Amino acid sequence: MAKFKRILLKLSGESLMGEQKYGIDEKRLTEYAQQIKEIHDMGVEIGIVIGGGNIFRGLKGTGRGFDRVKGDQMGMLATVINGLGLSSALTSVDCPNVVLTAIRMEPIGELYSKWKAIEAMQNGKIAILVGGTGNPYFTTDTGSSLRGIEIEADVMLKGTRVDGVYTADPEKDPNAVKYDEITFDEIYNKNLKVMDLTATTMCKENNLPIYVFNMDVVGNLKKVMDGEPIGTFVHN
Repeated sequence: MAKFKRILLKLSGESLMGEQKYGIDEKRLTEYAQQIKEIHDMGVEIGIVIGGGNIFRGLKGTGRGFDRVKGDQMGMLATVINGLGLSSALTSVDCPNVVLTAIRMEPIGELYSKWKAIEAMQNGKIAILVGGTGNPYFTTDTGSSLRGIEIEADVMLKGTRVDGVYTADPEKDPNAVKYDEITFDEIYNKNLKVMDLTATTMCKENNLPIYVFNMDVVGNLKKVMDGEPIGTFVHN
């Protein structure tokens, strides 16, 4: 039995680059699709939100003279490109899915609603939720918090390139220690960077726990669903 029945999987756009400096690495995309299929075959209901940082980041755009709203809209479109790539990869491994967009853009995807997403998942399809929240000034972390709450997920699985939450940035501090579990209040008090403050607060206030793990290691997603303690559990 899977540890969770319904999940919101948040994937990093940067991780999709794999060994490249930009764009989508087909090998990494295929690995993600195979890992997702593995837990889908266990009967897990899956909603996915994916970032767009491998293509465009709105905030970086503003530093180069872009209007913030237009920059964020470009970032939303980057998440759509990644979502379509993931949809194609899932289809190639016989994993049914639907792309739901926060902004109306048929025939690329159907316009998102909570009920469409839940119906798709209950019918055995993976719901790929793209376009962020559809609004500027919100990150895809906040988008995944919102979608996770809306689709009534049991947990948000935050797949990153780091295997959990640490006392400091493990890529910069060799003495950083990993937490097996931590509360939202401790994250605030210790000023740890799990997600942006808006996203973290939404999860805390709506009692949506987060599990942070390294998605780039093949097989880790199934280990999380099997209950193996490979990451960090964040909860109230």
